[in-house]
Amino acid sequence: MTRAEITRSNILQSALMLTYRQGYQATSIDEILEKTQVTKGAFYYHFRNKNEMGMALISEALNNEILPFIEKSLSKGTDFKKNMYQMMHSLLLEHPFMNAVNGCPTVNLIQEMAPLSDAFRKALLKSLNKWRKAIEDEITRSQTAGQLSLDHDAKKIAIHILTQYHGVRNMGKILGKRYYYTFLKEFKIYIDSLD
Repeated sequence: MTRAEITRSNILQSALMLTYRQGYQATSIDEILEKTQVTKGAFYYHFRNKNEMGMALISEALNNEILPFIEKSLSKGTDFKKNMYQMMHSLLLEHPFMNAVNGCPTVNLIQEMAPLSDAFRKALLKSLNKWRKAIEDEITRSQTAGQLSLDHDAKKIAIHILTQYHGVRNMGKILGKRYYYTFLKEFKIYIDSLD
């Protein structure tokens, strides 16, 4: 990576950390600069404004933080049900960045910014569709392998699983990490019920 690319990456990583802890609107450019120790000129070299940085935060930093984690979990083995459970378990309990108190940075941005900004809504939807596609592909693979009936709609199941993930992340903020274990038991029952 060039020095400019490293600076840009550092800005996005700092923005991700701050936004995750305190929200996008509450995070100022000055706070990001203080954390990265770069000048305003360096910031504005890479981004015209905070919202342009926000779009890059979604398309680059969040995707690089979460999507590979999903894909890795889904490719652990050939058993669809184990892969789905492992994906959820890993996202909730093993991800090195996310925690119960702060939830999920993508879910947080959906709640905070999607109602306020069409650009954010579209960028978040694009990101979410990548997650959905990864899960949908695993479901389709399991159907091809004869592990899951072709009667199931892969897209609907993928959306249902994402909705469950988003819900548990929000509930975990007030119920704590212990709630994840309760949820995972029920999630396993749901996955096991798919024929």
